[in-house]
Amino acid sequence: MESKILKIGHRGAKGHVTENTLESIKRALSLGVDAIEIDVHRCASGELVVFHDFTLDRLTDGTGEVAKHKLSALKKLKVKGNYQIPTLSQVLTLVDNKCLLNIELKGQNTATEAARIITFFVDKKGWEYENLVVSSFQADLLKTVYKINKNIPLGILTDTNLDAAVALAKEVKAVSIHPEFTMLTKEIVESLQENYRVYTYTVNNLKPIARIKSYGVDGIITDYPDRL
Repeated sequence: MESKILKIGHRGAKGHVTENTLESIKRALSLGVDAIEIDVHRCASGELVVFHDFTLDRLTDGTGEVAKHKLSALKKLKVKGNYQIPTLSQVLTLVDNKCLLNIELKGQNTATEAARIITFFVDKKGWEYENLVVSSFQADLLKTVYKINKNIPLGILTDTNLDAAVALAKEVKAVSIHPEFTMLTKEIVESLQENYRVYTYTVNNLKPIARIKSYGVDGIITDYPDRL
């Protein structure tokens, strides 16, 4: 029997509801996802907020860098569709260990606070480490998380160099590698799976979905989880 390919909602269910909002995450859960991927930045008052871009301009009625605004100011902004920017703690509370949560560290200075929050939710709120993975393109952030809490599962994001991703994965004892889907062949997937799970992103159209499924990856990150 073939192993199941995880259905991973990208920024919630980005194709259906504005990305990285609680409403988008609720939609992903209603579509029966196995996992949800979100992005975090550290705002000026120190909290981790769930938002993809480094600046507010594309998705909100605000402007400027996310990292230069306090949480109180960010909470007053309207995200497209009349939503609000959530915090990482709000997302963890909502998902409540019901599925795997992939937390991508986007902004600088996110690692220490992410490790603290994750440790708290595991120790006090019923989360399990096996239902979490912290990923990033930025090696320094992953190394910081690894140094703080070696129980937190790590994933290496890459869109350029698989050899470098594997080298970093060895260094921080990562559980998964997250390559951009156009980098993959069946042989590459099988080689990576000797040591790591392969969660590939962002696969939205039906032909690429069928091709990537045929490679037997461990999970597919998509804006449209209902297409998998």
